[in-house]
Amino acid sequence: MLRLSNIPRVPERIRGIVDLAYDLWWTWHPQARRLFRALDYQAWRESTHNPVLMLHLIRPERLAEAAQDPGFLALYDQVMAEYQADLARPSLELPGPIAYFCAEFGIHVSLPIYAGGLGILAGDTLKEASDMALPMVGVGLVYSQGYVTQRIREDGWPEDVHHMALDHGAHPLRPVLQRNGEPLTLTVPGFDPPLHVQVLQARVGRVPLFLLTTDVEENSPWDRAISQQLYTTDMEQRLKQEWILGVGGMRALEALDIRPAVVHLNEGHPAFALLERIRQFMASGLSFAAALKKTRETTVFTTHTPLPAGTDVFPFALVDRFVAPFCQAYGIPRETILGLGTHPQDPAAGFNMTVFALRLSGHANGVSRRHAEVARRIWQGIRFENEEIRIDSVTNGVHLFTWIEPLRVQRLLDKYLGRGWRERPDDPAVWEKVREIPDDELWAVHQERKEALIAELAARARKRWQQGAPAANILAFGSLLDPHVLTLGFARRFTAYKRPDLLLHDLERLRKLVTDPLRPVQIIFAGKAHPADLEGKRLIQKVFRLAKDPSFAGRIAFVEEYDQHLARFLVAGVDVWVNTPLPPLEASGTSGMKACVNGVPHLSILDGWWPEGYTGENGWAFGGDETPEERNARDAQELYRLLEEVIVPLYYERGPDGIPHGFVRVMKEAIRTVAPRFCTRRMLKEYWGKAYRPAAEAWEKGG
Repeated sequence: MLRLSNIPRVPERIRGIVDLAYDLWWTWHPQARRLFRALDYQAWRESTHNPVLMLHLIRPERLAEAAQDPGFLALYDQVMAEYQADLARPSLELPGPIAYFCAEFGIHVSLPIYAGGLGILAGDTLKEASDMALPMVGVGLVYSQGYVTQRIREDGWPEDVHHMALDHGAHPLRPVLQRNGEPLTLTVPGFDPPLHVQVLQARVGRVPLFLLTTDVEENSPWDRAISQQLYTTDMEQRLKQEWILGVGGMRALEALDIRPAVVHLNEGHPAFALLERIRQFMASGLSFAAALKKTRETTVFTTHTPLPAGTDVFPFALVDRFVAPFCQAYGIPRETILGLGTHPQDPAAGFNMTVFALRLSGHANGVSRRHAEVARRIWQGIRFENEEIRIDSVTNGVHLFTWIEPLRVQRLLDKYLGRGWRERPDDPAVWEKVREIPDDELWAVHQERKEALIAELAARARKRWQQGAPAANILAFGSLLDPHVLTLGFARRFTAYKRPDLLLHDLERLRKLVTDPLRPVQIIFAGKAHPADLEGKRLIQKVFRLAKDPSFAGRIAFVEEYDQHLARFLVAGVDVWVNTPLPPLEASGTSGMKACVNGVPHLSILDGWWPEGYTGENGWAFGGDETPEERNARDAQELYRLLEEVIVPLYYERGPDGIPHGFVRVMKEAIRTVAPRFCTRRMLKEYWGKAYRPAAEAWEKGG
């Protein structure tokens, strides 16, 4: 395994750049990114914006030059001073940290251990905790093959492509070391022969993220494979992952002498952490009943699924292979534990991870007000000792410093809002000044971001052309897009309930929209389907075939390899963000929030967060009821009507200066109303008041 800290070629004068490369703090601080670009722009690009890999690629002569360059050194000193000052701030007072468990963390493309929205939310949460100096540690898994990417065949079918094994030394990961200097390795109970789990660490500013892997030489090939693929479809392998994440994650914290006051489960995957937490409390002298009570009082659980089928349910016999010996070894009543994961209305279904987490959590919440209502309906009847489980709501937010485009949009906000938006991002009063931004300046910035998006798509298409992709595919990847045409963006996981084909419901009407000679529309689609979701893959194929159809004039594009990097171009570069899920199946959704805070209005079904965010002036809304009959046809008609009668005229109605002032007003309202209410600062403050502080007080009360 490569370990950059052992490479002595970085001159002492700029040695701090090594620690900075390993701390994902740089990902949301523009000057730090500028520092890496200034060091070697070509190496920055070749490493796909991964400074750890970049420092392996860079010429030693260039490092020596940089250590003598006054301009580079001035920037280096500025960034390092800001970095060190940020890390030195005192933390908020808690008797112990918040341990935030999640199956995936989407912090940056340089650490590819995430699949989608759940991981992006987890990454944004850790970044905000760092900004707030909230004592938090993250716990997850390293997937050595990452998540699947998909390449489009000539017939439009997306083929799954798994990455080569993740080289830990080429990513911002370091092994956690014991006092003797050896890597920290745990044995997790339930495996025969014993399973070895190594603990790695990524840093997210002030927040350490501990990541577990079974892909180590001491394990058999089949055990090494446990942590290779995210969201594997093999049920036994998935259970093993969740057992390691939960039980192994808590044991890793114990080995590091970290005693969390609060455990926050982001979805049900890590719920076995609560079984291990009971064991740890019992080891400190509590009875099982007292340990169970204390575990409940100090646990926060966030559910994201709006469907009972969206939770993991494992056969009892499979779960019992792990639970039975664990309970026997530590004096825990096995039947009680299995009963906690049993749904009372379907006791034969198996061990339900969400039911288990709900019963063992003192605070449970959905991720929007509407989702909390849906979750209460889904999990009605789940009780703990005759007490009804209460599901509150904490609506998701986005990390503004990650998702607001830094080169132009953040600078524009700095110019007209001052430092206020950075220091008090959740204060609506700060954002009132958005109205004072001159229309011509906001429009110029937006047009530049749109041109940057189209240039990025062209560069990706060129690369695929070099790799041998068919010419027709290259055109469908966005090579013919026009920066002066109203551009809609639809980017998310392709699955049936998100209805990516709603815009395609009436092909003749769509063709007229995109080929109108005076007021054309173009649409950029991006996303992946889960490897096992054949219907999702068929939807990609359907969109891609239209993108290749000459009668649509190259104004429909589908972009491969959707990731965090591409998402940042899209949410700042399209004109309107489109969201068309089948209500009430959008638990929250955060992509529309990311678009709005960049001045890209949201055109969405009234589902998830949008019923809370829509004001009538900051975007467009339709179809929020849950009636399924003739749903698609009715929603498509309303979607086309809004485009034809409202959005297209508003975009193309220009003043003498060539600026669509009516459209710009909607852009400003999107920023002004969404940024303070749907940022992670507001979200974490809400968790603090509703859940973290009460849970920490309960932990302290019990010692």
